[in-house]
Amino acid sequence: MTDRFDAVIIGAGHNGLVCASYLARAGRSLLVLEANDQVGGAAITREFAPGYSISAGAHLLHLLSPRIISDLGLEQHGLKWAATDLKTVALSADGNHLTMSGNAIDGDELSDADRAAYPLFMQKYRRFAGVLHKTFVGRPPRLAHNSPAELAQLAGLGLNLRLLGRELMQELLRTGAINIYDVLQETFAGDLLKGALGLDALLGSNLGPRSPGSVLTYLYRLTGQLHGNGSGVALPVGGMGTVSQALRNVAEAAGVEIRTATPVKRVLLDRDRVTGVETLAGERIDSRLVVSNADPRTTFLQLVGARNIETGFARRIGNIRMQGKAAKLHLALDGLPVFRGLTTAQSGQRLLIAPSLHHLERAFDHSKYGRFSERPVMEISVPSLQDAGLAPKGKHVLSAVVQYTPFRLCSGWESGRDAFKQLLIGQLEEYAPGIGKQIVADELLTPPDLETEFNIHGGHWHHGEYSLDQFMMLRPVPGAARYATPVTGLYLCGAGCHPGGGVMGLPGRNAATEILKQEKPW
Repeated sequence: MTDRFDAVIIGAGHNGLVCASYLARAGRSLLVLEANDQVGGAAITREFAPGYSISAGAHLLHLLSPRIISDLGLEQHGLKWAATDLKTVALSADGNHLTMSGNAIDGDELSDADRAAYPLFMQKYRRFAGVLHKTFVGRPPRLAHNSPAELAQLAGLGLNLRLLGRELMQELLRTGAINIYDVLQETFAGDLLKGALGLDALLGSNLGPRSPGSVLTYLYRLTGQLHGNGSGVALPVGGMGTVSQALRNVAEAAGVEIRTATPVKRVLLDRDRVTGVETLAGERIDSRLVVSNADPRTTFLQLVGARNIETGFARRIGNIRMQGKAAKLHLALDGLPVFRGLTTAQSGQRLLIAPSLHHLERAFDHSKYGRFSERPVMEISVPSLQDAGLAPKGKHVLSAVVQYTPFRLCSGWESGRDAFKQLLIGQLEEYAPGIGKQIVADELLTPPDLETEFNIHGGHWHHGEYSLDQFMMLRPVPGAARYATPVTGLYLCGAGCHPGGGVMGLPGRNAATEILKQEKPW
């Protein structure tokens, strides 16, 4: 053993850094170990071609808790905004696009009925999202063996439902567990509008429009809109890596020691209690607690080891659904891409290729059988329009999340990568003619690539599906849903915990709060 710390945190992703900062500010000695060369996990900025930088994983910020920004003073530690409350533009190949922001919607081909229904729909579902969001702070309640505090928490959830009013409460109970397809079909007529809203419910998941629970994932995304006056989607100056660097600055100012390029090999145990960690280089570090920001499968089946946990618990961990269905495409362009029907300012917003719910369903069907769709679904950003420092003067970068990209391609990614990349570029050509000739460099990260680069099992950026059976007191599994685990002294703080994934920070904050409660006196 070389050093002794109150706690060692495995992984310097944003949740790990948030957790470390709160614990250090409470007077604890913290060491954070990160396998990669820079902090941030999937929230990093890196150069992928000379002079061209991109947010390599997450590329738009919409869930980061204002409480964490305020508590940690992130804006005083380097976080600046290139743009906030970006509009969402649903692209149409003929140039007749839809633009959405908050309760406002605009489009030449939008029907009067849809124009009237949209603000009412958004107001209603934002209220539903508000009920969900109130459960995000703190550990989820247990449904059995409740303490008075937990019973009060459940009663508070019931009260929040009742405060919706009878009609809205009944509507939430009716729609909360069903699929987004049915909800949108009964509300709107326009295919482009339904496709865009459907993609918001499905992006990053392994669900299709008709999958039960896809309304829940839509409400989860909408919680980000509760933070702003419009869409809640923002671009930090310098890309997502700036968020992570600000978190690092806060942590180090609080006394946290951070070591990058230091992968952890295993969690050290004395019977059923942690005593520290061993790095891949063979260094053994002693600590009273270990807090894992890694995904649950990596934590228990690799770092702790299945033989050191109860068989039933190991089986539940092994059954977590966490196979990613999203890829990232990065393009370095020698000029501004011109999207048909968009002004330059509109091209700098959040752009979607999701023409209809049927389009989404067909793309999902292909991925279920290990194929990529001939008509991919994409969320596109040209961040250099808002943040010129990401590319050389007069040049631009484009970043796209490609939904329904199978983790295991039936023909293999080694042979299928180039064909898929050319398919994506061809799809972009339909909306931005000539973009193919502007490309000076490109990069495609498939789900296996995301798994390798960001050390996420299955390449799933939420560390597990966000679904009714992997939600609140069931996330990631019973027995580890409240940050503490069956291994004494081992805690979880990553996206696999309540409330879930995305660059939010609340799993890290909640874990720190729980640790400070459970480990008194320390």
